[in-house]
Amino acid sequence: MKFKSVDLFSPYILVIIIALYVSLAAIAYQEHLRNLQWVSTTTFLYIFMGTLFFIVGVIAPKLIYNSSDKFKSFFGGPNVTEKNSEPWYNKFHILLDERVLLAAVCISIFLQALNLYLLGGIPILSGYLKFKATTDLWRIAYPIFLPAITILLAKYPRKWYYLLFIIGLGAFAINGYRTTTMAILISAFITLYYTRKMKTIHVLISILIIALIGIAAGYIAVMSIQWQQWSLNPLQLVAYRAGFTMMVFDKIVHMAGATGGDLFHQALTTGHPRVTVGQVVLGYPVGGSTPTTSITSTIFGPAVLDFGFYAMVIQMFIIGVVLRIIYATHQKANGALTALYAIVLTHTMIWVETGPTDSVVYLFYLLAFIAVVIYAIQLSRISGKTVSI
Repeated sequence: MKFKSVDLFSPYILVIIIALYVSLAAIAYQEHLRNLQWVSTTTFLYIFMGTLFFIVGVIAPKLIYNSSDKFKSFFGGPNVTEKNSEPWYNKFHILLDERVLLAAVCISIFLQALNLYLLGGIPILSGYLKFKATTDLWRIAYPIFLPAITILLAKYPRKWYYLLFIIGLGAFAINGYRTTTMAILISAFITLYYTRKMKTIHVLISILIIALIGIAAGYIAVMSIQWQQWSLNPLQLVAYRAGFTMMVFDKIVHMAGATGGDLFHQALTTGHPRVTVGQVVLGYPVGGSTPTTSITSTIFGPAVLDFGFYAMVIQMFIIGVVLRIIYATHQKANGALTALYAIVLTHTMIWVETGPTDSVVYLFYLLAFIAVVIYAIQLSRISGKTVSI
């Protein structure tokens, strides 16, 4: 049983993550970690409204489905089962073939290993190398590895694939970016949660292990930055990062629209939107001998800094709608679509801290959305059958 049939990883998990993140920030403010002060009431109001519109977005597809016979008829009659997924998988039988996926995983691990070799060191132990670690090789390797290994674990559960997963996780974790490490870990865990019958105790142990790895990876990465000095312990650092990121968002709230769409443009191209956040919001200098600091601003920050409050609520509503649709589809089509949902949900949860500023995540969203559209068209052609959102 999954906590007595409660689905831990429905889109509503994002609300819990946001609440948890705000709570961590509150601890940092209460303890005045590194002189952090409480953010304004307006900032909390923005967070509340953004979360509210996300919930509305999650609810909207179901309401539309239940109230529209025309929408239901697009999918047919009442008896959709996982067998309806077979025509969908047949369309992608080459891409989803076990040998193709295995080859993709091996190639991506090789590319990342080559990336580390060319860097000439271990980025997680050097702030300077970490700044250089996100190369073109990484930009090819990571988007290949994550979907390939996650789908492989979902569809072809061979024991030695778990060893391959660990090797790949280690190779990408060495890059020094906590978000990448957590994305691989959590995506795999959510996939296994849905495709295996995990006992409650195993779920709890897995969550604890992932949390400990996340804390350790973040602490090691921060301590390796030569031009910064830290005296906080690992748990204090987690709370401080949340508090600092919320503080950045607080400043953004009071300068809404300052970048006029530049962050969104950079996120879809090869720019560095988090660096721009540091320069615009905190006045960090451009260039110099010290690598430019990347600043996170919560899931709400970039939209507000680009266009203001209304852009934020629209963004959160759209995220809710899209997550709900992908979630509903994975419930009917286990396997590859479950893996894609796990990847998208994981990165969205990570966005709670970092913000939607990564082009690779938009790629994952696009892959999942295309898969859902093709699956919906396939269902619409099956006479007398329907899908329930």
